[in-house]
Amino acid sequence: MSPAANPVILIIDDAAENLHVLYELLRPHYRVLAANSGEGGLRVAHSEPTPDLILLDVMMPGMDGYAVLAKLREASATCDIPVVFLTALADAGDEERGLQQGAADYITKPISPLVVLARVRTQLEAKQARDGLRNQNALLEAEVARRMAENDLTQRVSIRALAHLAETRDTETGNHIMRTQGYVQRLAVGLRQHPRFAATLTERYIDLLSRSAPLHDIGKVGIPDYILLKPGKLTPDEMAIMQTHAALGSDAIEQAEGDIEMPLAFLATAKEIAHWHHEKWDGSGYPDRLAGEAIPVSARLMAIADVFDALISVRPYKTAMTYSEAREIIAAGRATHFDPDVADAFLAGFDDFVAIAMCYLDSGASPLPATQPAAPS
Repeated sequence: MSPAANPVILIIDDAAENLHVLYELLRPHYRVLAANSGEGGLRVAHSEPTPDLILLDVMMPGMDGYAVLAKLREASATCDIPVVFLTALADAGDEERGLQQGAADYITKPISPLVVLARVRTQLEAKQARDGLRNQNALLEAEVARRMAENDLTQRVSIRALAHLAETRDTETGNHIMRTQGYVQRLAVGLRQHPRFAATLTERYIDLLSRSAPLHDIGKVGIPDYILLKPGKLTPDEMAIMQTHAALGSDAIEQAEGDIEMPLAFLATAKEIAHWHHEKWDGSGYPDRLAGEAIPVSARLMAIADVFDALISVRPYKTAMTYSEAREIIAAGRATHFDPDVADAFLAGFDDFVAIAMCYLDSGASPLPATQPAAPS
């Protein structure tokens, strides 16, 4: 309703005596506005204060009541204002036409003061109820949106906390999470129009992929320090233990899934990434020696993201490579280690991946040179 103390009623009628009678009848109870033509009534309806109810004569010169009602219903500012037709027409077809066009009620002339007051009160009470329900629905929608945003933030923070837990036992940093998450998202966006990936890489899936990526190495919490932090090359037995981190991670996520009543898509994606991001296109990877299309898309994207970041990062057993050296290794692994189309997407967007790496440099690290410095002569 209008913010004024009383509801606002607009009367549109070309007959001055009708305007006078209705004005005097309604003025003691409501704030009354008047117009003596359809065009004038529309101008008033679009002005402040906005009417809460319109009493509209049907038979007027120029723009008649039906035309005025049609214009009111076309405009967003006036489409919800209830309109009561006032007319001397008594034919049932006229009444039906008005109601079909959206009139809330139909009062015939000559008017009965008690009938008019009763119909006006009924329409205003109905509008007040509708407005109250609309406001309540808006509040509920805002609360639902707030809770969804809160749940989304809680989920993201929880994922990041779990990922950081794994890092406390590894030399990798929080920026590794940010970099690999950025690489995966960039790869997915670059491939979403590709015929092989378009059906999978929807906007929703890309969001799940980015959200789940930080959990790719969660299984490293189960690897002993003497292996995880070893500065030299691992023995075959140590390598076998190191490789169990993939299954350890997916098993932990699967156990988490079993503790909830409804499945969460991001956990399913995280489980895929954790379990299979070390698989290789030619079937020589681990833990299940999957090959080609048998490797989930999520794991194929993470494979390149993880390898690239490992190559350009310092580890206890190696120095960091230059970006160009890492690029050449990814290119060499096309169709053997990596899905060829995913590798092509990486190579095509290489500058973007370097930019992501530069954006999330580890603390104290210097930007890598683009190429290996020449040896002194």
